[in-house]
Amino acid sequence: MTAPSPAPPRAQPGTAAPETATAVSATVRQTTRRAVPWLILAAIAVAVAVLGILLTGGRVSQGTPLDAANAAPTGAKAVAQVLRAHGVEVRSATTLQAAREAASDDATVLVYDPQGDLPADGYRALAGAGRTLVLVEPDFRALQTVAPDVAAAGTPGGPERADCGVRAAERAERIDPRAVSDQSAGYPGTFRVSGDGVACFTDRDGRASLVRTTFDGSTVYLLGSADVLTNEGVDRLGNAALALNLLGGHRALVWYLPSLDDRPVTGPPDIAALTPGWVTPVMLLLVAVFLAAAVWRGRRFGPLVVEKLPVVVRAGETREGRARLYQRSSARLRAADALRIGAIGRLAATVGLPSTATAQEVADTVAALTRRDRGAVHGLLLERIPRTDRDLIALSDDLAELERAARAAVSPTAGPTGRMDE
Repeated sequence: MTAPSPAPPRAQPGTAAPETATAVSATVRQTTRRAVPWLILAAIAVAVAVLGILLTGGRVSQGTPLDAANAAPTGAKAVAQVLRAHGVEVRSATTLQAAREAASDDATVLVYDPQGDLPADGYRALAGAGRTLVLVEPDFRALQTVAPDVAAAGTPGGPERADCGVRAAERAERIDPRAVSDQSAGYPGTFRVSGDGVACFTDRDGRASLVRTTFDGSTVYLLGSADVLTNEGVDRLGNAALALNLLGGHRALVWYLPSLDDRPVTGPPDIAALTPGWVTPVMLLLVAVFLAAAVWRGRRFGPLVVEKLPVVVRAGETREGRARLYQRSSARLRAADALRIGAIGRLAATVGLPSTATAQEVADTVAALTRRDRGAVHGLLLERIPRTDRDLIALSDDLAELERAARAAVSPTAGPTGRMDE
């Protein structure tokens, strides 16, 4: 059997207890653990970025599609510059009011509204006064408003010849309305005419890429493909000839791209408009169930009764129970504070100090009375921190010894301190 290791020497009264120095600098393992969350976040960010690049194919912003000032492949700056070189004044507009003001005299108005921002009344406001409307890739609402006899008929199949009496189409002879690439400006489509409209560039199934009709006294051209006008698609076959002859019929061209400002403002919807119809009955049913449950449980439990319980707890049990709680939670500092508070109060009463005396005043008076080192007494009553249970027991013993010394210095015949000694 091996002999138990000797207990560390007790600190003598008047000397400060030595403390073990702890390392302040973080170790490599600690630094690595702290960096793990940041490394995980960085990996997630890189994964999201890579996924975004894969989903978008590394494409960058192409600007506003079919914008007259956009030099990107999906823009239409090339057509606009050529028209200006031929004496046509190109006026850009992004709101209905600006478009109407720019088309005050005879003008051609190009409308490209892929988001459906322009209401039906907007097309009526642009028609008339000798204007020519060119609607590029019109949606269902635009067709129902301007040309109810024309319906969408799907994507174009390939290059087609004019085969109609429209002058701009005959000069172009043949166009290619198909999308140039996956980054095309819009979604090329075709039309099927059932009324008096003139269909051009018709395929075998009777689907046309260009339709001429009339609306409120204005000539209207329905162009099914925006790629005919874009920078990357205007140079194919007769696309350029069709674009220049279609848009250069007047001295002025209003290049109108509707925006969110053209949407009708009706005010925000109220909660009743946003709530489904079944929500109100369900809420009423839940309220009724809650009230019924409250009444049921309340009647079952009966009224509240206040009853005084004659329970007497001895002070010793309270003290021992609190000590066990401190021990269970390893609250050594809190237990040491409780011991010090009691000792300082008893020492103040012993040396005759008032209850308003500070702990420093009590420590100075006791040190002078017992002729002990002032720093040691201050450390015992205020500064010593128990690291282990052994240190806490030593602190309790030193406090008891200090109280006995103080009582002996005041009255050599004084009895015990009244504390529970083990």
